Amino acid sequence: MNPEGLSPIARLLAAVVLLVMLAACGKSTVVRNPSAGTSASGQATSSTGRPGATVVVQRGDTLYSIARRNNVAVADMARWNGLAPPYTIYPGQRLALGQVSGGRTAASGTSTASSASRTGTRSTTASTTPATTASTGAAAPRPGAAPVSSGIRWQWPAQGAVITTYVEGNATRQGIDIGGSAGQAVNAAADGVVVYSGAGLVGYGELIIVKHNEQWLSAYGHNRKRLVAEGQRVKAGQQIAEMGRTGTDRDKLHFEIRYNGKPVDPLLYLPKK
Repeated sequence: MNPEGLSPIARLLAAVVLLVMLAACGKSTVVRNPSAGTSASGQATSSTGRPGATVVVQRGDTLYSIARRNNVAVADMARWNGLAPPYTIYPGQRLALGQVSGGRTAASGTSTASSASRTGTRSTTASTTPATTASTGAAAPRPGAAPVSSGIRWQWPAQGAVITTYVEGNATRQGIDIGGSAGQAVNAAADGVVVYSGAGLVGYGELIIVKHNEQWLSAYGHNRKRLVAEGQRVKAGQQIAEMGRTGTDRDKLHFEIRYNGKPVDPLLYLPKK
């Protein structure tokens, strides 16, 4: 029948049916894929990355660029490697690309935060990196705490008084500051290879980083002049820079020792004065 011949009531009923059908067609169900970063309940989940895989930081790398290249979240990269803002990393540093079983980072073997530690309950995990720690069953070193032994004979990198000490967890005090005068010799604290010589890290001024082995780095900041190039081998006590005040307000050397990329207190390793 031609709709024009329908009664007003029939035309009204037809319109209602049509609206109901259109509304039904407009409804859709969104199904979230739990593997895409959320659980079936809609709660966020963290990725596991590539457990056991690591990457060595190259000049110009940032935590953000490394995370992006490896398709993982920056927050996950920071968590796996025990890094806190501002996520300072160094050339030559080895970073984990995933979390291994037991909540440890693949790069350092240190335990991540647990509910037990947050409530004050003691929790220890054997380190998988230093052979001496693994063989003795000692607790894994905390960031900032001294591992059992570095196996390195450290020397003071400069003459002068310590004017600022290391404070664990403080992003602005990850090493010590040694006061001195412009042009004063800055020396390598141990044998190694220069893996960075430049001024690309904000807050460090003219910076030199020496890699001593796969676990240990030392950093020398605020220099007036750098005397060594990347790839150059240096000996303990060899002058590598002249003290200055680049990136700071007075002539001094900022000196750090890092174990698997994490700062430790240099005063626990340097000879007692």
